[in-house]
Amino acid sequence: MSCIGIDCRFASHHAGLGTYTRSMVRALALRADPWSYVLFVRSSKESWLQEVNRDRVTIVEVPFSHYSLAEQWSFPGLIGRSGCDLFYAPHFNVPFRCSVPFVSTIHDLILHRFPGEASLFKRLAYRFVIGNTVRNASRLITVSDFTAREIGYFYGESFRERTAVIHPGVSSLFAPRSSDDQVNIRQKFQLTKPFLLYVGGKKQHKNLPVLLEAFDAAGLPDLDLMLVTQNGVDSRGRPNVRILDAVSESDLAALYSAALGSVTATLAEGFYLPALEAMACGCPVLATNVGAIPEIFGRHALIVEPTMEQLADGMKKIVTDPLIRSAGAHSSRIGFAKDFSWKKSAEETAKLFGGVLSSSNQRELRM
Repeated sequence: MSCIGIDCRFASHHAGLGTYTRSMVRALALRADPWSYVLFVRSSKESWLQEVNRDRVTIVEVPFSHYSLAEQWSFPGLIGRSGCDLFYAPHFNVPFRCSVPFVSTIHDLILHRFPGEASLFKRLAYRFVIGNTVRNASRLITVSDFTAREIGYFYGESFRERTAVIHPGVSSLFAPRSSDDQVNIRQKFQLTKPFLLYVGGKKQHKNLPVLLEAFDAAGLPDLDLMLVTQNGVDSRGRPNVRILDAVSESDLAALYSAALGSVTATLAEGFYLPALEAMACGCPVLATNVGAIPEIFGRHALIVEPTMEQLADGMKKIVTDPLIRSAGAHSSRIGFAKDFSWKKSAEETAKLFGGVLSSSNQRELRM
């Protein structure tokens, strides 16, 4: 029986790569594919592992962090000793001397265009690592056609041809919550006003200063803007802006259900999972016409230019437009989100794994 190793060192992270890794691994482990898995984790005591089907799954602790010299020096040997025939990285970071064929998911190339405050060394290291992965992967996975096109733009069309687009899913936890649940979440976080909700990071491309300016310009004094993001966002002088740091998926689903809308001013996205989570809960979405957002969400979201003026108008519209707030639109958003499941994502990913394993076996036979 073949064996596939999966780098799960990001799985304990709260959002982003953590959500993707945990969800993909859980869905893959439920399948009856003709191979076993080795999960490379930072700790075998991580709580998410309790939800993984352990049939044909082995857990291996990895004592070194991402982007470290120890990772480059020691991880390839550990992969080889584990007996893996294929290695899967749910991100772009693959050791240079990976000892077996590998598949990588490239979520976006945002740092190519928005490096933020990263030093020149970090920018060069990032380009070096992701370039190695793109050039040497047996297959690449992207989460949108937009990211696949970005790979073609930056690295050449030959690499885009080796890329499969497989959309992520949305957790079943994201579903409309009852009126009682919405009351409870308001009480838990002391939300006394109707509110708009932002869920995401605070990096340069997230464009949070413009989002805050747009909320000011919208003139909605009876509403709050809730930011579910990391600490460090400057909301001084804005009493109607609230910041929540770590929020569980269950609480987040209740917040989406209670919110008047989910909003973002982002300048780049490879997919934008918060919009899908919001729609799964029936929540209206105001998003920008950048990256993969028009491709993925199209007519199901209110899409505007990422300017203060258009975002402000969009906020007012999403709160007051009877069509956006209608029962039919609510049901349409929920129905759209149901098309994105981790079961389907895992099915397509497993098919790709099978193709790579088959090709590797045929090459070995010819040798």
